Amino acid sequence: MKPREVETPAIARMDVLFEYLKNHPSARFGNMQKDLDISKSSLYILLKTLIRYGYVKVRHDGSYNLGFRLYELGSQAVSHINLRQECMPFLHLLRDHTNLTCHLGILDGNDAIYLVKLESSSTIGVKTWEGLRLSLHSSAVGKALLIDHEAAAIAALYPGEDLEVFTPHTLPTVSRLKEDLREARKRGWAFDDSERYEDLRCIAAPIRGVDGNIVAAVSVVGAAFQIPDARIPELAEETLRACAEMSRCLGHRPDTPSGSRPARG
Repeated sequence: MKPREVETPAIARMDVLFEYLKNHPSARFGNMQKDLDISKSSLYILLKTLIRYGYVKVRHDGSYNLGFRLYELGSQAVSHINLRQECMPFLHLLRDHTNLTCHLGILDGNDAIYLVKLESSSTIGVKTWEGLRLSLHSSAVGKALLIDHEAAAIAALYPGEDLEVFTPHTLPTVSRLKEDLREARKRGWAFDDSERYEDLRCIAAPIRGVDGNIVAAVSVVGAAFQIPDARIPELAEETLRACAEMSRCLGHRPDTPSGSRPARG
């Protein structure tokens, strides 16, 4: 039998309060007490303690905001995160479950760059390497990194309409890329159907950081016969699950909205 998790009420109450102040800056005591359904005495003691240690601050008008101590600790936590180190266990699991080569990539200027490559045990090799740069529009990792991009950001990346073509399957125009990204956004994952290399298929999904913004993407890649149409839903689900776990390790909560997601193209 799995042991029952024990939760510390005070910590749980602090978390609820922090979440409330995050969404209700300059909150009033009365509103907090009513919305959180905490007794006045308990809320008073909690706020007084948090103010003393810098986690909450009182404004000149008597309202409450999150304090700079949280910013300090959050900045330190983010600076100590090693993306490669945090993601490697999940990449290994994804590689083993799918028996496909896996990549971890990031956005670097106008390109995607592979930080990690994990070869599958299959005899079919994929000629990629760590440090390889790829165009964004012709790779699943690249398109996963672009999923949240607004129209203006796409226009900045591609000021013209024509795109570089690598195979007969490469998206040839920005308009086609925007259509592809709209579909990827609906699904939550991107697809490369022999668009960069002939007879290779690739599925990728984004990894999100604590603010909800995309920080990296993960892909599974194989020969076209290793990723037939019938297998795509299963592989997409595996990839999405792995990316959700990696995002969680980086501090992302599924209900956290991105810090900047304006209208997209």
